[in-house]
Amino acid sequence: MALRDDVIDHWELTARAAIEGAQAIPSPVLTDSFPAFFDHMAEALSPQYPRADATSDNIGAAAHGQERARMTNYRVDQIAEEYQLFQASIEAVAKGRMEFHSRDWEVINRSINLATVESIRAFMSATDAHRSQAAATLTHDMRTPLAVIGSAAELIGVTRDMDMARKASAKISSNVRRLDAMTTELIDALVHRKGSDTPLLLTQFDMLTLVDELREQYSGHRGRRVELQTVGESVVGFWCKDSIRRALENLINNAIKYGAAGKVRVKTAADRGRLTLSVKNWGEPISKDEQQQIFEYLKREENVTSASGWGIGLPFVKSVAESHGGTVAVDSSAMTGTTFTIDIPVDCRPYNGAPPSA
Repeated sequence: MALRDDVIDHWELTARAAIEGAQAIPSPVLTDSFPAFFDHMAEALSPQYPRADATSDNIGAAAHGQERARMTNYRVDQIAEEYQLFQASIEAVAKGRMEFHSRDWEVINRSINLATVESIRAFMSATDAHRSQAAATLTHDMRTPLAVIGSAAELIGVTRDMDMARKASAKISSNVRRLDAMTTELIDALVHRKGSDTPLLLTQFDMLTLVDELREQYSGHRGRRVELQTVGESVVGFWCKDSIRRALENLINNAIKYGAAGKVRVKTAADRGRLTLSVKNWGEPISKDEQQQIFEYLKREENVTSASGWGIGLPFVKSVAESHGGTVAVDSSAMTGTTFTIDIPVDCRPYNGAPPSA
């Protein structure tokens, strides 16, 4: 861990020099989840920690591939090059400072290889997945304005009250405009891979204050005894407060529902221009296969009896994280508990068409 910052700095410099297009990528986006990947690798290298490699019990590498598909113009070979450069950075920084044994290199090599495969697989499927998700969501939501238009048209056909007819006509006009906007959004979603992001209203606030508000909110949660712990540091940035609150509420509700003893911990932290929000509970772990599925839309409908039937809450959390220019990942095992982590830039304005902070 003493090498951590030097490795990340070395990797960022070499990645910008070697990978086409990396020069123009903001630092928080370029580093993405590599600091967390390094932490997981350090845990895997620690004999007392129950982690076989940096990819075990988490989907961080897959989340990285998905973010690269959304936030960059990378090719598949550039994903592989990133991880190769990361391994080379570990070797370069460690030289003369730390001696790795054969078992250590076995863990490092396995971590790099597995992370490369998982990231590339996620990268390649991200475009089609985003298009399908956006199309399914938008076409479903179009039913509401269509229903309003239909009922208003029927009312105009039978009423003799001109005032009522004018109100119905206004509803038709309003919902036609909604449908027109949704149709444009649907076309954009089908043509462009970034079309599934959630619209945001960005304001500046302290994330720790929001987390403390949630702690107060859950202090008497529906008559159940819930011990909601909030830890971490004050982090002031630009995010959409309403969508972040809803995302955290979804994670906390799931932690209460599926965790043990009603104990939940919410943590805030900032590192290298990125904010991490983690929600942790203890209890039955989520298997690696389920981890890959719980963020997908419509999984509940496909298997309503499955323990992974989390509904639309986690897909919404994923959408919020991605719209902020970040990711959400889960790390779950019987030994360490279950932790959902939202990883987003501290200042999200550059990724939503607003000017960055000074």
